This record gives sequence, C-alpha cells and structure tokens, in this order.
Amino acid sequence: MSSVLLPSVAGMFYPEQADELRQQVDSLLAESPVPDEPPPKALIAPHAGYIYSGPVAASAYRRLLPAADSIERVVILAPSHRVPFRGLATTSADYLRTPLGDIPVDRNAVDQALALPQVEEFDRAFEGEHALEVQLPFLQRSLNNFSIVPFIVGQANALEVGEVLDLLWGGQETLIVISSDLSHFLDYYTAREKDLHTTQAIESLQPDAIGFDDA
Repeated sequence: MSSVLLPSVAGMFYPEQADELRQQVDSLLAESPVPDEPPPKALIAPHAGYIYSGPVAASAYRRLLPAADSIERVVILAPSHRVPFRGLATTSADYLRTPLGDIPVDRNAVDQALALPQVEEFDRAFEGEHALEVQLPFLQRSLNNFSIVPFIVGQANALEVGEVLDLLWGGQETLIVISSDLSHFLDYYTAREKDLHTTQAIESLQPDAIGFDDA
C-alpha cells in the first residue's frame, strides 16, 4: 500500500486551499521577469513564507517554464530546522502531498542514495519541516509530470552532500533544487552587502567563504 507524506505548513507558510494556492503561485510566476538564459540545471530558492519570499522564489522557478515537459525528476535538498541529526535524511513515503496534489517519490533514486553511508531513511526529519515543503507548489505549477527525490540535510559536510549530487545528477531530465535562505535579521543595506558576498562565493565555487550566518 502506498504511503503519503502529508503537508505540515499549509495554511501557515502558504495557502491551504488549492484554488487560493494555485492563484497565488501562478500570479507570482506571471509577475516575474522572463529570463533570456536557458533553463538552469540547478537553482537555489528561498524557503520563508510566501508573503516574504514568494516573489524571489518565483523569479527562480520562472526560469523552468520552458523546460516544463523535459524535466522529469527533481532532486531537492533542504536544511533541517527542527530535528538534529547527522548526514542526510530521506523519506519512506511514496508520495509528497500539497494542496495541489500528490508528487511521486522516485523510489529507485532514493534507494540508490540510501546505499551511501551518510544517507538514511528518517521520516521524523520531515515532520513540521517547512524548508522542503514550500518549494513543492512552485514545482507543481512550473513543471508538468515529474517525480521527486527529497532530502533534508542535517550535519553534513560539502563532500557528503556532493557525493549525493554526483550520484543523482543525471541529464536534462533531472533538476537540482537547493532550498536556502540567506542572511537573517539584518537591516536592508547590511543584508544586501552580506548576501552579495554569499552569492559571489557560490558563483565562484568557494564554499569556504560562506560562514554559518551567511546562508
């Protein structure tokens, strides 16, 4: 019998009613600028409530619309906010549910990842966790038919996370999504300066230049 991971933050971080949620996400996507670049292989999107981060998230997901039919699998990694653990956690569920419907979990890809020592099946990491869940409605409105390979990341180093990404990188059919906010609780100008430093470090592949409070 198939198991379903139910939403934890619908009605808090985003609307609980399907029609309202669909309308909000579609409106945010429509208001985002149309990019000139081709769809990305990987993207970083924020995970605050839509009232705060929705426009920025939409600007990332807007880039996927031209690839709506070609992306068939989404590998998504989000940080743990509620449960401390070592490594990366995935789920035993067969589907992830949002008010917009159920997303199938790619169990074959999950099983591949579980062969790595830093990956475990740990459903408790997903309970009440918003960072992964808030990405799902944007994916549902940006892509057509896709499966998901979900991970909550605990205490894991760059090599351990990189090994998972290398394993599941795939081709044009696979999208990588990283859920991450940047700095918190700073004034506007300080945040701009700090976040610019963080984005430059990401673009230049210098993870050691990103501090604990930077992202």
